Amino acid sequence: MTIVQKWTGQETRALRHALRMTVDDFAGHLGVSRRTVCKWEAGREAVQPRPEMQAALDTALRRASDEAVSRFSASTGGSTAPAVPGGYRVQSHKFIPAFIGVAAAEDLARLPQVDSRRHDWLPVSATAVPHPTGRCTAHVFACGVLVFHLEQEVAPTNLAELAVWRYASYKEDLPWAARQIEQLLSDQLEGQVAVPEYVMSMYLLREPGCRREDLDNAIRLLSLPSVLVDRHATPRPRPVSEQVERGLLADGFDQFPAEPFGIPGVSVGFAAWSGLAYHAISPERALTADELLSLEIDVQMLWTYCRHIQRAVEEGRDPVMSERFGWRFLRGAHSRLTTARAQETAQHCLMRQAAVTTSGLPERLAQAQAALREAELMRDRGSA
Repeated sequence: MTIVQKWTGQETRALRHALRMTVDDFAGHLGVSRRTVCKWEAGREAVQPRPEMQAALDTALRRASDEAVSRFSASTGGSTAPAVPGGYRVQSHKFIPAFIGVAAAEDLARLPQVDSRRHDWLPVSATAVPHPTGRCTAHVFACGVLVFHLEQEVAPTNLAELAVWRYASYKEDLPWAARQIEQLLSDQLEGQVAVPEYVMSMYLLREPGCRREDLDNAIRLLSLPSVLVDRHATPRPRPVSEQVERGLLADGFDQFPAEPFGIPGVSVGFAAWSGLAYHAISPERALTADELLSLEIDVQMLWTYCRHIQRAVEEGRDPVMSERFGWRFLRGAHSRLTTARAQETAQHCLMRQAAVTTSGLPERLAQAQAALREAELMRDRGSA
C-alpha cells in the first residue's frame, strides 16, 4: 500500500491511468467536473488540488485494486511512500473454559503444583500448563470451572492474516485443552468427561501496522476478526483481499456491533460477542493487561458455569449445584459485574460494562438464577 504526500496534477494523471479510466469516468469517480480534472492534469506539478480533493484522491488510491496501485507506484517513479510501517505486533490471549465440578476443583487445588491466586470474592487456584507455542495458566475456580489462559505473541503483516491464524489455531486449541484436562484430572473425574466448548480471544495491540487515522477501525476489526475471513472457502478459510481490508480500515463498517470503551488520547478499545481488543496510546494512563485479563477470565468462568446449568435445563433435568454456589452466589456475581465500585476508575467501568454487555452474561446469570431457584423450590416442596 502506498500514500502520496502531496497530490499534484502529475500524480492525479498517474492515478487515472492506473485505474484505466477516461477523464469523464475519473471525474465521476471523484465527484468533480471534467473541467477540473483537465485543469489538474494540464498544470502537472504546478497544480495542487484543494485540501478536500487531496483527501478524495487519498481515498481513491486506498480503494484501488492491488494491480492499480502497482501501476500507479511504477508510473510515479518512487514518489510515494509506504503507508504501513512494517506490520502489526499483537499479544493474543485465549480463554478456554470447561466445567469440571466442585469436587474435582477441590481435588485439583490440593495438588502440590497448584498455587492459590488472589481473587476478591471466590477461591481460585492456578498452575502453569506447558504449551508448544505460548504460555498457559490453568485457573481453577472453587465453583467447579477451569479456565485455560493461553498467551501468544503474533506478528502478522495485516489483520486478515491474524484472523485466519485465529480460525486455524482454534481447531488445535480445543482438542489440546481437552487433553490437558484429562491429564490434570485423570483421578478426579471418575469417568466423566469435561469438554471445553469454545475459545474466546482478547487481543492487545502492541505495535499498530496501520495509519494513525485508521487505528480505531483496526482495533474494531480485531474485536470482530470474522469480518476479515471468508469462512466458506474450501478447503479452509482464507483471508479477504488486501483491498477489502484497506477499505474497512479507511471507511469502517456498520453491519457488526462492537462496544467502544477507550478514552481519547489514552486508549482505543472495543468489545464484541467474538472478543475484545485494546491498544494503549498512553500506557502510563491506560488500563493494564492484568486489569483486562482478570475481568475477562471472570466473565468466561461465569459464562461456563451458567452454560452448565442451561444444559441441564435443556436436557430436561433439574440443575443440581453445590449450595455454596447456588442462586445466591449467582445473584452476588451479577451485582459485582454490573455495579460500579467506589474505587473503580472511569476506564475500568467502561471496559467492564462493554465486556459484560457484549458477552450476554447478565441474561445468562438471570436465567441460571431462576432455574436454580425453581429447582430449590421443587426440592423443598418434595421434602415437605
